[in-house]
Amino acid sequence: MASWTEFASDEPRLAESIRGLLQQYGPGLGYLATVRADGGPRVHPVSPVITPDGLYCFVVDSPKRRDLERDGRYALHSFPPEDSDDEAYVAGRARPVTDEARVAELADTLRAAPQVDWRLFEFTVDVAMLARRGDGPGPLTGRPAERPAVQVWLDPSAAPSPARGSGGSRRARPRRVNQVPVGKQVPLETAVPAP
Repeated sequence: MASWTEFASDEPRLAESIRGLLQQYGPGLGYLATVRADGGPRVHPVSPVITPDGLYCFVVDSPKRRDLERDGRYALHSFPPEDSDDEAYVAGRARPVTDEARVAELADTLRAAPQVDWRLFEFTVDVAMLARRGDGPGPLTGRPAERPAVQVWLDPSAAPSPARGSGGSRRARPRRVNQVPVGKQVPLETAVPAP
């Protein structure tokens, strides 16, 4: 599982574009999908935080927090921009941050209220996707849109790789799909890692 920092180091322009969409309204805004106990999806708006050290989210006591504590799989999708249909998506695993100094630092920086029952989670990145549709045509304007340019980054440690061998821990270069138009057939296992 790659940290946001590892992903951003490998694909800085893609990471910056995703950050731009998540923080387009100032603070981070996105839709967080978690896995309910019955296996179904649950979606809630959240305020993700991207720092030089990682991708984080303060989550109050709620069904989504219990989902993350039980099954850390998540997907995070950007809010739609007002002037385009561009979108960003990140998925991986959420894990509680247990380093009290790190929690205190982020809580202080982001003015997280100490009296609120929240927990800080770090989100790892197994897959990151950016779809650029550009300004103008599309569902927002009522005119036909051209196919979007799609960039996908997959964490090489999330799947076996010949470069890593059977027991090695050396990180291989990620598999990428750049400029893939919507409608082009991309095998699902290539675009989204298995749970």
